[in-house]
Amino acid sequence: MKTLSKAILNGLSGNMAADLPERVLQFGTGVLLRGLPDYFIEKANRQGLFNGRIVVVKSTGQGSADAFARQDGLYTLYIKGLQHGKEVLETMLVSAISRVLHAATEWEEIARVAHNPELAIVISNTTEVGIVLDEDDDLTAAPPASFPGKLTALLYQRFLHFNGDTGKGWVILPTELISDNGDQLKSVVLELAHKHGLGDAFIAWLEEANDFCNTLVDRIVPGALPPAEVAAQEARLGYRDELAIMAEPFRLWAVEADSARVRDRLSFAGADEGIVIAPDIHKFKELKLRLLNGTHTFTCGLAIACGFTTVKAAMQDLEFARYVRQLMQEEIVPAITGGAIEHDEALVFADSVIDRFSNPFLDHRWLSISMNFTSKMRMRNVALIRQYVQQRQMPPKCMALGFAAYLRFMKGEQESDGQYIGQIGDVRYTIQDEYAPYFAAAWQRMGHHALVDQVLADQSLWHDDLSRLAGFADLVKQYVGKLLATDRINLKQQVETLPEGQ
Repeated sequence: MKTLSKAILNGLSGNMAADLPERVLQFGTGVLLRGLPDYFIEKANRQGLFNGRIVVVKSTGQGSADAFARQDGLYTLYIKGLQHGKEVLETMLVSAISRVLHAATEWEEIARVAHNPELAIVISNTTEVGIVLDEDDDLTAAPPASFPGKLTALLYQRFLHFNGDTGKGWVILPTELISDNGDQLKSVVLELAHKHGLGDAFIAWLEEANDFCNTLVDRIVPGALPPAEVAAQEARLGYRDELAIMAEPFRLWAVEADSARVRDRLSFAGADEGIVIAPDIHKFKELKLRLLNGTHTFTCGLAIACGFTTVKAAMQDLEFARYVRQLMQEEIVPAITGGAIEHDEALVFADSVIDRFSNPFLDHRWLSISMNFTSKMRMRNVALIRQYVQQRQMPPKCMALGFAAYLRFMKGEQESDGQYIGQIGDVRYTIQDEYAPYFAAAWQRMGHHALVDQVLADQSLWHDDLSRLAGFADLVKQYVGKLLATDRINLKQQVETLPEGQ
């Protein structure tokens, strides 16, 4: 069987064979970039909305880019999952990548790419250093050590090459999962420019000609297909593909911008409803943080107490799925709506979360989700609990059950190897949380009523005093008591029979 390459591209219907100009410089070869931005650009090229290809920079010394060379940058994207409750199975051959260049050995060629007048966009998802200032970075090195250093050096070369032409700046789209990623990247680039004395004219050009946009990306891209499926898919398609990846149907790329220049350069945004360009993307962050991430955190301990190993297994249980839906629709949605987020759009997002949790093709393990449980609970859910109680003047039943299950999960003891181990029934698990010693000591010296009071009032954990929320402590105590009394929780009984506080 032949390996995927341009030689067989013309024989595959529905795919682009024409060579398009290089208009995007992308730092990173990872599956998230290939499954989201590159996917969008491929769709736009097919619709005649963008007509540009991507030069990819491989910055790390880990792994090889040989497969990209062998396959002429081509790869297959399998989209598998649920959308509006219906199964989606799609296959797309992505031809948006023109070539992959190694920063360590091909920096001069990368610099020549920066001189290309048609290049208008930079995308990044860096893992080698990330968006931080490297005080020792040498911008004259080939290449500079950090990603911001590389970007600053290329921007400076472009500034010199085009004599400060303000029409030759870039739209810069970092997709690193940090808050205000565009603002942070711009701050580091400006600091490097000042530190290395690149001049007031260059700094003015950075400000005037370039757009550093905050972005939010959201798509689960697990990577390679399960081994059992590879042979079957290759037989179906008629070629071998070393770069094939799988992604869920849900996709979101929110770009914060209020500029006609940005919208014009990001013409690929018209190809898919999953791309949003808006003056403020805070509400998209809030929807993801509270409804997707927050629901994961509220349900994690409960799923483990019910005996579920993976998210999809839990969602196949009718009672657990009903609890998840009730948590989101009746408690989280009311807590986050009324301002920038409308009730209906929050419900739509909640429905998409149900699809994502129920995806039969993903094996997302609850124990992986439980890592750093306490900090996740603080960042994602404490505000939700407070907002709900303030709005309704009563404790949220599903949130209280999720919080109680978190406390039960954190009941562990230190082993001889230093790890903290918890146990529910005959299932033993490792507690990977910086507060594991705190909870082990608390569970050892007090009963669950006193423990709930202490934990909820501990502002070093929550930056808040949750014990003051009317009825919440009493409800959590009741749920913890029920969880301690059984090896496996009867979920229907817990949700339906307990009163909503005192």
